[in-house]
This record gives sequence, C-alpha cells and structure tokens, in this order.
Amino acid sequence: MSSIETSAVSQAVSDSLEYTLFSWSKQAGLSPIDIASAKGVWLHARDGKKYMDFTSQLVNVNIGHGHPKVAEAVYKQMNEVSYVYPGMVTEPRGKLGRLLSEAAPGNLQKTFFTLGGAEANENAIKLARLVTGRHKILALYRSYHGATIATITASGDPRRHQVDAQAAPNIFHVENPYSYRCPWGTSTPEECGRMAAAHMERVIQYQGPETVAAIILEGESGTSGCIKYPKGYWKAIREIADRHGILIICDEVMSGFARTGKMFGVEHHEVVPDILTFAKGVTAGYLPLGGMIVSEPICKQLDDMNLPLGLTYSAHPVSCAAGVAVMEIYHEEGLVDRAAEMGRYLDKRMEELKTIHPSIGDWRNTGLLGCLELVRNRETKEGVAPFNAKPNEMAIMNKVMTKVRELGMFSFARWSYLFIAPPLTITHAEMDQGLDILSQSLRIADEYCH
Repeated sequence: MSSIETSAVSQAVSDSLEYTLFSWSKQAGLSPIDIASAKGVWLHARDGKKYMDFTSQLVNVNIGHGHPKVAEAVYKQMNEVSYVYPGMVTEPRGKLGRLLSEAAPGNLQKTFFTLGGAEANENAIKLARLVTGRHKILALYRSYHGATIATITASGDPRRHQVDAQAAPNIFHVENPYSYRCPWGTSTPEECGRMAAAHMERVIQYQGPETVAAIILEGESGTSGCIKYPKGYWKAIREIADRHGILIICDEVMSGFARTGKMFGVEHHEVVPDILTFAKGVTAGYLPLGGMIVSEPICKQLDDMNLPLGLTYSAHPVSCAAGVAVMEIYHEEGLVDRAAEMGRYLDKRMEELKTIHPSIGDWRNTGLLGCLELVRNRETKEGVAPFNAKPNEMAIMNKVMTKVRELGMFSFARWSYLFIAPPLTITHAEMDQGLDILSQSLRIADEYCH
C-alpha cells in the first residue's frame, strides 16, 4: 500500500473518530472498517481487504451494493428538481405512492413519507391516537421500533433502559410467542402462540380496551432474534384488535420489500394491518426514505380532519426517485421469489451445519431474514451470553465475531444471536462461501459446549 493510500486510510478514520459520533457504542476504543467501495455482496476496504456483506449492512441493502439503475435515477432527478416543500407534487412522489399502494396488502392506500423507520413508527403512533381518540399503545417486549423517544419506548428491547427516564407515556408491553424459550413452558409453537395471544387479551382488559389506540408488531421479528410468529398468532391478534376497535400498526421497516420472500412479512400470515410502516428496503439504503401506508377507512377519516404531521423532507423527490428505481428492480429481477428460493437453500445448508456445530441451539429464518441462537448446551439451552448481556459476558460471541471479521465477512451479533441476512442478489456460490466463513467461526463457540 502506498503512502498516499495509507494517508487516506488514517485520515478518513481519524477524522471520523475525532469529529463524528457512532451509534450504540462507547466512543473510545472503536476500530471501524474504512470502506472505499462496494459492489454486489462485497465491501472493499481502503486497505485492500474485502468483506462479504452477510447482513446487507443493517438489513437494508436488499438489491446489493452499487446497482447502476438507482444511481441513474438519482442523477436524473437531481438535474430536474432536487427539492420542493412537501405541499408540492413531483413525479416520483406520486409514482412511488402508487407503486407502494399496489404492492401493499389489502386496502392500504395512501403513504405519508418520512426519512426513516423511527420517524415512520413515530408518526404511525401519533396517527393512531388521532383517529381513534385513544391514547395507549401495546407492543411486544422483544421488539425494536426505533430510537426516537416514542419508538424506543415502544421497543421492548433493553436498549431503552438507558433512556427510560425520558420514556413516552401510555405505552405498554406484553410477552412474545417465543416458542424456543416459551414463557409459559409450552411444548409446541402453536400452543405458545395461543398463550401469548391470550396474554395480550388479558393485558388489554387490564388496561381498558376503550383506552387502547393501537397494537404495534413487526411484520417479522428482526434484531430481537428473528422470533418466529407461530401459525395463527397474527390472525388471533387481528381478531382481538377488531373486537375492541383497536388499530394494528405493522412495522415492516426490516421485514419489508422482498426480504422474507414476500413483499411484506405480514403477508406470510394473511393479515392486513391498518397502518404499515416501512423504510430500509424501499430504497435499499441508497438514500434515506421511510413512511407509513394507511388503510382506506383512515384515509376517509382524514378527508375532513387536519393532519398534524409534518417533516421538512417528507416526500423528498430525490429519495422518492431512488425508491421508484428500487421498486422496479424488485420486480424486474424477481427478488421476491429469489429471496424465497435462497431462503430455502439457506435453511437446507443450516440443517447441515447443525450436525457439525453443537453451539447452534436454534435457527430461525424467513426468506433471508435469519438468526442463529448460539448455546453452550442444547439440552439446557444455556446461551453463550445471557439476555441483555453486559460487555464482560460477551467474551465467547466477541471471539466468534472477531473471527468472522478476520475471515472477511461483515455481520452483526447481539448477546447469543448471530444474524444472517445477505443481499437478495446473493448467489449459491457466494452463500456457500459465507457459510464456510461462518462454520469456521462457529468452531470457537463449539469449544465452550458441554
């Protein structure tokens, strides 16, 4: 590596560490990867090393890196109009709104655009309260909906604990149908799902059904561990909500846009929510964009009601242009079906890895949204790290992830969870290469099994 390249590496990293803050991390002792370029499933660091992107960054680069169609659409839009205020109309705004309405399940019709998933969920909570005249929101403990005050409160994820003193009011939580570690000690996923639905019904009764505006659920679970919804669970929640006049907000920020082998994760459960929120995959991460799609009945309510939601960059024309291009790529390249097919292949390969690695306690996956739960003992299900593990309890997983990075892969882990969610464009050969890296890394966890 030349002295010029060395200088570029050190300058980029030193400037970032000196003048920027990094999410979800203590700021001292960081060693970020300095990325110079990316293409397909590969990230190219400035020092010459390349990494396979096995989680599509934050499960958003669904179409792979460096797709020229998006760059062309963005460049064209920039040359036509780069920004107008949200009360004006641009061609990509209307076209993307139509494409989203056509892709969404049931009677979901109109989109309010935001710049990310947290904003989408924040506005969905506000809207649900507005149109119902109620104030309480019900969410799952093992969930994540964003890092704004309302959405981090709605997230049952322990990341909220550090800011609990600023928690938004009137948001409550219930247990997940987490069948691998069912809170009710059931023997089948379906039984766990029935118990979880009954638990939600009881909590609604305790809170007063007439005070509950909405239930917010992820279309398919993401960073909480890809916890699978048992068959019938989503339908049971829809029935409970309908009976009590409660809206359902479906958070598709991570599970939307072909990721699960359906355009939206909730489609696996044949349920239509009242509000569907999205971000990430709508532009595949190429530009910031999110939003919520609302049902026809809510649209009719809003015909004669002021909408007290406003964002300077709502329906940003350049982001919408990127969204149109990405939506076309999903269809032109058949990425919904490809995610389903590659998901089946991944499941098959994971069954093979289970016979090799005793540290694999559970594998949960829908399409290409998957998670390994690593254990020290399959019988007792003792994890390699506890729930909400402290830094000094992450020694085993840290060793595994250090090996993953050393072998040239980017992925992420939480506690005992190791996530696998590559771009939907990944080939069989690339998948095999990634799983080989994973297998080599899991040998470290295997050493701690008993």
